[in-house]
Amino acid sequence: MAIRNIRENGDEILRKRAKEVDNIKEERIQILIDDMIETVHAMNGVGLAAQQVGVLKRIVVIDIYDGNGPVVLINPVILKTKGEHEVEEGCLSFPNQYAKLIRPKEVEVEAFNREGEKIRIKAKDLFAQAICHETDHLNGELFVDKMLPGTLQIVKPEEIE
Repeated sequence: MAIRNIRENGDEILRKRAKEVDNIKEERIQILIDDMIETVHAMNGVGLAAQQVGVLKRIVVIDIYDGNGPVVLINPVILKTKGEHEVEEGCLSFPNQYAKLIRPKEVEVEAFNREGEKIRIKAKDLFAQAICHETDHLNGELFVDKMLPGTLQIVKPEEIE
């Protein structure tokens, strides 16, 4: 496993639509998933899309640090959303930048896990927010595209505890 470099704002790959994964069990896909999990943990992130490490594949990893470990979603499709609420969001591709957005309170997503099994997950709150954020990445959309006007904050690294 390896920690991969995070592509940052301005990198054109972040604006591209990722391609479906055809062969989930392929060794390089499994290595990518392992590297993404290691990378998101090393960066203290909640989620990571493959584009953020320079790979145009529809793969996301999410860990909300609830004791259940990381969730891998391959070719995810959001089926339903319910409710909405204002959240503060950041992104590993936008270091030290945060903004407020309106996100669904709950989502239902269908995807494949890393074993190639079709799964369906109902998520709430932070988990739902992360699924939406990372799925947006797969479509070339960024949180700053959806932020509420005037809410972007840039925090200097020395101000972060």
